[in-house]
Amino acid sequence: MLTELTDRFINMRTTYFKNIILIVGLTGVLMACDTPRHLPLESVKTDGLFGDITATDTVSLANKPWNELFADPRLQQLIKEGLENNFDLKIAAQKVIEAEAYFGQSKAALFPSISALGQGTYTRNPESIYPDGPREVNNFQLGAQASWEIDIWGKLNRSKHASYANLLATDAGRNAVRTRLIADITTVYYNLMAFDAKLAITEQTVKNNIDLVETMKALKESGKVTGAAIVQSEATRYAAEVTIPDLKQQILETQNSLCLLLGRKGGTIERGKIEEQPAVPILQIGVPAMLLDNRPDVIQSKYLVLSAYETTRSALAYFYPALTITASSGLASVALKDLFDPTSFAANIVGGLTQPLFNKKVNITRSKVAKAQQEEALLNFQSTLISAGNEVQNVLVSYQSSVQKIKLREMQLAALVKSVDYTKELLNYGSANYTEVLNAQTSLLAAQLNSVNDRLQQLSAVVLLYRALGGGWKQ
Repeated sequence: MLTELTDRFINMRTTYFKNIILIVGLTGVLMACDTPRHLPLESVKTDGLFGDITATDTVSLANKPWNELFADPRLQQLIKEGLENNFDLKIAAQKVIEAEAYFGQSKAALFPSISALGQGTYTRNPESIYPDGPREVNNFQLGAQASWEIDIWGKLNRSKHASYANLLATDAGRNAVRTRLIADITTVYYNLMAFDAKLAITEQTVKNNIDLVETMKALKESGKVTGAAIVQSEATRYAAEVTIPDLKQQILETQNSLCLLLGRKGGTIERGKIEEQPAVPILQIGVPAMLLDNRPDVIQSKYLVLSAYETTRSALAYFYPALTITASSGLASVALKDLFDPTSFAANIVGGLTQPLFNKKVNITRSKVAKAQQEEALLNFQSTLISAGNEVQNVLVSYQSSVQKIKLREMQLAALVKSVDYTKELLNYGSANYTEVLNAQTSLLAAQLNSVNDRLQQLSAVVLLYRALGGGWKQ
């Protein structure tokens, strides 16, 4: 008896696998007919993305490692610390892990689902329906079942491709956070040094104004100026001195902002001086098409378009018949003691073809939403690309403007220093009044503070261009 049951099971299994091979072959033919006609990104053009700026050099600043572009060792250490401890970057890394899990789930959907079954059932039948019995029935089962949806139209495969594109988009999003973090740390570091320089200039100006007050007092005793000169010079001194508390507050807040980027509590930041920071004299931006491969947010938008495209193709497949194969095998008996008897073996194979007819507009809604999201993703990609090009233009103009202003500011400072010295000498000889001295002193302070702003603009432009081109994440 056992040999006969075993032979029957082997023959049934052989027939089953022959049918499976036939179905898989048919699936391959049908899926071959479902190849995509064109991708939605094929028509994207990058010509003129940088406006009037003509770029033909294929060398881009974005390909330069950040530790070579930013030579300050203190800044390098801060960037390294931020890349290790920044909270936003850690959150982005967790999102990549989530996307990897969803991608693994989408791949598993292509394989059969297998489950084990073990149950015992007790039934008491009513005498009115079963007058001759059986009155009480026991049923014990132990086995396994498998269900497999044959992906004829690529519904599950497209979903897998969409999940993979989402994974790549999420990884690009993490790279975008990395690029932004490097730029933010560097920018805040430069701002901190700029506040230091402004504080030093202001404190020196206050000292000079104190000396000027003493000079005015001496001149008053000699009758060369009146008491108004002393009062006015004191007012000028306090006008400069009153800005010092604000500068110190800005330094404290900037340090705390930088500490937050570094993932640590607020505290003192070791830093250099802004005048010691080397400028990048030549800015290589590469051709506009390089943004498609260099800038992480553009890459992310591109993969989101591909994900939406695959999702749309998957949604359309829901309108076609679904072929499902379900198989189960195991042991069944009305008595627990007979459950493992060879005669208790049972097996079942069912193939089903389901064609959706009326599904409460679920498939139609899914298709409409997928198409709208695909168009939305494409529009977002185009917007991101244009925004990236505009950023490059704006930063280049800002850098060129800062270079011009630095040259002019140097000449202005040289003239104002002479103006202060000359008016002081003329005041001693009575050839100039005290207001001329005070005006020259005030103009010099404003020019010195603006010179710091010019230097900060030049340094920040390099950082912003590095970010606009998508630098930092490849290292």
